[in-house]
Amino acid sequence: MTHITDPKSPARRIDDPLLAARAVFDIVKAGGVGIFRTDVGYAIVGHAPEAIARIYRLKQRSFAKPCGCFASLDILDQLVTSDARADALVDAVVRLHGLPLSIVGQYDAAHPLMAKAPAASLGMATKGQTIDLLLNAGPIHDEIARLALDHGLAVFGSSANASLAGSKFRFDDIEPEVRLGVDLAVDSGPTRYSHPDGLGSTIIDLDSLQPFRIGIHFDKIREIARTECGVDIPNAARAA
Repeated sequence: MTHITDPKSPARRIDDPLLAARAVFDIVKAGGVGIFRTDVGYAIVGHAPEAIARIYRLKQRSFAKPCGCFASLDILDQLVTSDARADALVDAVVRLHGLPLSIVGQYDAAHPLMAKAPAASLGMATKGQTIDLLLNAGPIHDEIARLALDHGLAVFGSSANASLAGSKFRFDDIEPEVRLGVDLAVDSGPTRYSHPDGLGSTIIDLDSLQPFRIGIHFDKIREIARTECGVDIPNAARAA
């Protein structure tokens, strides 16, 4: 179902995940900025340099902090170099247990998603030769990631909130200055998961298998790593 409350507002209520994903992806493909629900918080996304820069301005986010890429296991397998321990960890957490996870890894600059991305956008979405990929974050997110890979158009972005204000798990909690500054803001109801401190997904560095951010389901991820992969993930985030 799609519902428009105010034709002048970018906000739209779309309950069908595939329709929501297509609407947001079309906006991103056209050079705009969209907001949509993931399982770990509402997200704000774009592709064109102007769109990514607008995301930073709306969030008042420091340009020194890279944004992330909305991805899938297929994108991860094609794009990021990792060893057997890291592969086993992602397989256990995402494939076997179905949990959301963000990873930071070394990416292949020759992959079409990266090679076709504008240099300015890529500069805001990577750090050195590493990129942050969000995985398994709900049906809207996963369909957007599928469309991104099919069309060779990377979807970059961040959590839909003012910088340092915490992830938003309900559409109406997104600050008006963020929500009203995009081209399309899709309200699909509350998120599946939340975090008491407003954190989004747990972020793991694939090289060191240390956490960049302790977030949603960190304790479960840590337990899976220890019992099923023989990996002891520290209970403290490493410096970015």
